[in-house]
Amino acid sequence: MNAAPRIVGRKPLLVTGGAGFIGSNLADRLAQEGHDVLVLDALARPGVEANLEWLRRRHPNRISAIIGDIRDGDAVTEALRDADAVFHLAGQVAVTTSMVEPADDFDINLGGTFRLLDGLRRRGGGVPMVFASTNKVYGDLADVALERIDGRYVPVDETFRKSGVGEGRPLDFHTPYGCSKGAADQYVLDFDRSFGVPTVVLRMSCIYGQRQMGTEDQGWVAHFLIRALRGEPISIFGDGCQVRDILQVQNAVEAYVNAWRRIHVARGRAFNLGGGPANAVSLRQVIAAIEDMLGRNVETNYGDWRAGDQRYYVSDASAARQTLGLHDPMPWRVGLASLANWLERENGLRPGVKAEAVP
Repeated sequence: MNAAPRIVGRKPLLVTGGAGFIGSNLADRLAQEGHDVLVLDALARPGVEANLEWLRRRHPNRISAIIGDIRDGDAVTEALRDADAVFHLAGQVAVTTSMVEPADDFDINLGGTFRLLDGLRRRGGGVPMVFASTNKVYGDLADVALERIDGRYVPVDETFRKSGVGEGRPLDFHTPYGCSKGAADQYVLDFDRSFGVPTVVLRMSCIYGQRQMGTEDQGWVAHFLIRALRGEPISIFGDGCQVRDILQVQNAVEAYVNAWRRIHVARGRAFNLGGGPANAVSLRQVIAAIEDMLGRNVETNYGDWRAGDQRYYVSDASAARQTLGLHDPMPWRVGLASLANWLERENGLRPGVKAEAVP
């Protein structure tokens, strides 16, 4: 465990996984608003060190960090010692990795979350926690009848098509990742009910935006853009007609901040968080939009479907918008163009030009 000095007398907001994609954007927002932020991150994901250095440069008097693993009890205890609130985003994030290393997935996602919750329970004082969950808690949605229209899957039921998946949908954990995140999701809710720890769960769909290091396993929107800007082929698992409701990261950050600020009305609840039907796009649609931006075709390769993949997932985020007071999500084409501009500006990526690292 490597801890940076803290400013005496201040109670920081703890962001676990604060050097990651969403975590760094959240830490930046909180620091901009004048809060002291403590980042707990193992820096295990390649490139996230750049996000932490970016935060330190922007907020030298607001950002401190503990370089430690969520599985390390000493690191968690130290991080929770003075925390005024906890935003828990640290985790193992890839379904594919969970299929290869299910024990690590369990220890990080479920064990790490339990360690945080129990630390808050033991500490007392009603310190709130907002938890990053996932749409994977609803399983593969195989019972939802779909049809393929214009290169994308859509529900046959028009009401479902217009609204998306609501929080009343039965939970159905698939893959070790779905099980570990789903079990953690339920522990977070129950610690509010059983022990009075104020908690909120955000079940996220696909979040994209600046500071995302997308790979084939996680962060597909950024991954597609990075590959296209480098002039490299894109691999698609399945037929590319699968649909997700993508949400720009600043919209997601707003939800985390508002969940904390409105903990008195939101506590003990899980909210679906995504771009909703207006931002529901297929993988093929996103690639077509990238081709329009670049003015050329992008090479694509197709492989087999992956375990637990949902052919269609769109969030009904109306409860989150109403309870948390969220703005309408950024239109996906605007967000995609913004991410492309950031990748080009900050990382020197141009069509056909390769970069060593893309933070």
